[in-house]
Amino acid sequence: MATQHRRARRGQGELEGQVLGALREADGPVTAAWVQERLGGDLAYTTVVTILTRLLAKDVVSRERRGRSFVWTPTADVARLAALRMRRLLDGERDRQAVLASFVTALPPDDEQVLRALLEAADTGAADTAATGAGAADIGEEGLQDGGGGD
Repeated sequence: MATQHRRARRGQGELEGQVLGALREADGPVTAAWVQERLGGDLAYTTVVTILTRLLAKDVVSRERRGRSFVWTPTADVARLAALRMRRLLDGERDRQAVLASFVTALPPDDEQVLRALLEAADTGAADTAATGAGAADIGEEGLQDGGGGD
């Protein structure tokens, strides 16, 4: 009896993250063939094009015609892609409040503080500053004092 080798399935969105990560490592616009080569493994060219097209629909990459093919450029980072997936999951649920409550209560304390600070920053119009790498300590203690955000 022949032994079959099964490759472990990627997690949902994992391949999109890998493709986007490869694009972000490029020095400029690149072809799907470049992405395929960069990712290695046994990915078919058509799979890479499909993923790039899905990312285009999500507005996290752009493409430009070069000759007979396209070159691709990232317009967002992996964090934006993860946020889009989270939003899509939330949009698919009937009781958004229950889902959000469950999510927040399951957060580790450090993540909860960052989320509180981001919500406070969004209320004060400083969300862009908070989201570009500043942790809760960098945003200021005001955002953590009232125990919530978005009242």
